[in-house]
Amino acid sequence: MTQRVALFISGGGSNMIRLVEDMKGDHPARPVVVLSNVPDAGGIPAAARMGVPTVTVDHRPFGKDRAAFEAALMAELKRFRPDVICLAGFMRVLTADFVRPFAGRMLNIHPSLLPKYKGLHTHQRALEAGDHEAGCTVHLVTPELDDGPILGQARVPVLPDDTEATLAARVLAREHQLYPAVLRRFVSGQTEPLFL
Repeated sequence: MTQRVALFISGGGSNMIRLVEDMKGDHPARPVVVLSNVPDAGGIPAAARMGVPTVTVDHRPFGKDRAAFEAALMAELKRFRPDVICLAGFMRVLTADFVRPFAGRMLNIHPSLLPKYKGLHTHQRALEAGDHEAGCTVHLVTPELDDGPILGQARVPVLPDDTEATLAARVLAREHQLYPAVLRRFVSGQTEPLFL
């Protein structure tokens, strides 16, 4: 049975694009909606061009009322009945109340080798620490930030002349390889970590 995938974005959606491009042919999943909290996110027209329905729930009118924002997000999400949610550059921290109904069915990609560098500014932190390698992680989402079981990781070397921007670009290229590979395995029932 084909799995229904909802994708959450806040920006250009390059990981979302790669996931949608991969969900064709013999892939055991299909994208059913791309949701964004940013009305002018670049990924929205990209998703529409690929034939995926799009929904925007702007977080700003809700102010600090995260529960109300998430209720509005959930109301939209339920219309599409997703089996799996992929966070693909969704820059809002979701509360436990939103995450729990999708326990074991919500994936995220994070630009570090977790458990290192949870949260933001991962590439700068890796450079400041003098790390010799960096990378990205796909993990199951739990109520704790960037803390769920790891489903896959990809590594890149940190080069002597790297800046935050050059390292970020190299890691992003690996994200585009890792996330589709992990999702394909995950919706086929494989949860052992994939290391690239």
